Amino acid sequence: MFQSCRASQSGTSLLDLTVSMAVAAAMTMVCLAQWDPGRADLSVAHHEIRGSLEQAFSLARARGTNVSVALGQASGAGEHLQVQFSRRVKWGKPANIPLPPGMDEPSVATRTGEAHPILTVTPRHTALASTWFLNDGREALCMRLSGQGRLQVLWWHRDRQKWMRV
Repeated sequence: MFQSCRASQSGTSLLDLTVSMAVAAAMTMVCLAQWDPGRADLSVAHHEIRGSLEQAFSLARARGTNVSVALGQASGAGEHLQVQFSRRVKWGKPANIPLPPGMDEPSVATRTGEAHPILTVTPRHTALASTWFLNDGREALCMRLSGQGRLQVLWWHRDRQKWMRV
């Protein structure tokens, strides 16, 4: 008798299973409603650029020569690392998104995002300073590479209506 009571307590009822499945379905719907493929593509582009720059600096130091990183469809003479973006990622900053705080109005080439699509880094961990924008139509990335090879990334969050450091 003791064993039969314990066996019935350890099992799950159909009601328990139904409630668990309903909660799981509701959580899945909430997550899918908030998922934004453009945001994911921008995040991937950010990590691809950051990783490629780190790899370029390592190669430049190891080889003792300059190494270039070509962004998007850019191509150039010599050896370089190629970074491709998703079709949903576009160059430039949409007009409805303001500039990051303290940033001067960019030149036409910078607004289109194609000012310096090829970045060259040196064995001394320096680079040609550059700024470029990538967007998905709703959110944007502002990426700034300093002459000392430091990459600063800002993300325009449309929900918060402000630039945030990544």
